[in-house]
Amino acid sequence: MSLPDKIGSQLTLPVLCSPMFIISNPKMVIEQCKAGVIGSFPALNARPAEKLDEWLTEIEEALAAYKADNPDAKVAPYAVNQIAHATNDRLEHDMQVCVEHKVPIIITSLQANPMIVEAAHSYGGLVFHDVTNIRHAKKALSMGVDGLILVTAGAGGHAGTLSPFALLAEIRSFFDGPIILGGAITKGHHVLAATVMGADMAYMGTRFIATEEANAEQAYKDMILMSSASDIIYTNLFTGVHGNYLRGSIEKVGLDPEDLPVSDKSKMKFGSAGGSKPKAWKDIWGAGQGVGGITELVPVAKAVTQLRDEYETARQQISKY
Repeated sequence: MSLPDKIGSQLTLPVLCSPMFIISNPKMVIEQCKAGVIGSFPALNARPAEKLDEWLTEIEEALAAYKADNPDAKVAPYAVNQIAHATNDRLEHDMQVCVEHKVPIIITSLQANPMIVEAAHSYGGLVFHDVTNIRHAKKALSMGVDGLILVTAGAGGHAGTLSPFALLAEIRSFFDGPIILGGAITKGHHVLAATVMGADMAYMGTRFIATEEANAEQAYKDMILMSSASDIIYTNLFTGVHGNYLRGSIEKVGLDPEDLPVSDKSKMKFGSAGGSKPKAWKDIWGAGQGVGGITELVPVAKAVTQLRDEYETARQQISKY
């Protein structure tokens, strides 16, 4: 395992819970970390910008109190996602706040940013960058990121098209540092499979939408439980970047999922103004192709317990061979 011991030793399961726009909030992050998996949220979820300091303080105080009451428990670190894009006018402010709080892990998206790497490294923080192809992986590594998050085919939200087998194997041929693998991972045996393939952790988002703590409409959570892989639509219409979305939410706003126009990257807009079209974020719901494996709405703690049980069962099964 190429994870630094300061992270690996605090995990009960090798999972990084992906930051989800709107969905991820302090309550969910706290419960994820208490359960021994890395919780994360996009900095842009804290609105207005001044709220970010409050969120980080809330998370840190809650985890510190839990550690004090449970000295033998493994409590995972948390992560903050930064959108490194020209339209994110909050990036400098948000990174300054993260430096002040010494956020353990920074997840960067869209572009690897040397400023973020330098800022995080100034206090011993780590930077993991999400990528969908080899070119972006090599570029991110050249800028000094500590690890890579591989967002492969079937992942929720902005996802790539490469098979996890292909992307992971090729990146492992030139990078022996931390790799987190994402793409339709919803079960504990999927987590084990990711590590057997050579990843250090699994990247899971969709599974945690169907939890009590997630900041999602009940209709969204219900749709997660009722959907299957065939209900996932891959399109760039809503943000300018290709991603996976629930068919039902697209139909709900009067669009034909089978006849969506093509968009372009000029539609992307982040920062104080948020998405270029608020309805695209609010009413179009992201999910990965693994959605069919999610059948019940549970608290985060129970979801992680189920994942651990599945992981251990799978580990015992393969040890027989």
